[in-house]
Amino acid sequence: MAVEVQQANLIPDVDLTFTKADLRDVVPHDNDPVVISLVTAERRVHRVLVDQGSSADVMFLTTFNRLQLSTDQLRPYTECLYGFAGDEVEVCGHIELRTTFTDGASSCTASIRYLVVNAPSAYNILLGRPALNRLGALPSTRHMKVKLPSLEGAVITIKSY
Repeated sequence: MAVEVQQANLIPDVDLTFTKADLRDVVPHDNDPVVISLVTAERRVHRVLVDQGSSADVMFLTTFNRLQLSTDQLRPYTECLYGFAGDEVEVCGHIELRTTFTDGASSCTASIRYLVVNAPSAYNILLGRPALNRLGALPSTRHMKVKLPSLEGAVITIKSY
């Protein structure tokens, strides 16, 4: 059952903790990033980087095109966006999309504003601080998971792959 998050203050105050049990299914890794899948524009999108260092939620233009979204849906974005190396990134515009996060048992759907950028990437979407804070999500690179509350007060645990 998917529940839509309308405002951050409606998110239940749920304790999100990682325990030893969360490590049981973790394959030893060399500081790999947390990469999940989600559903947006009614399609499953894989290779979503959970990036606490990003000040924006970013969808790459190749993903935008693969989702068969219309450029008519893009709204202008007049501010500058800078990449990791300090170089300016071409922003095509922004789009609000209902996005669902699920662990199979519980789901949470929120409207996320993605900046659509024309830049190469190994990922389809960068999920940054705006979405993580709005959802009340807590990622853990050690546990290779993201936890977030559902509106019913359940804890959704999404595993990295």
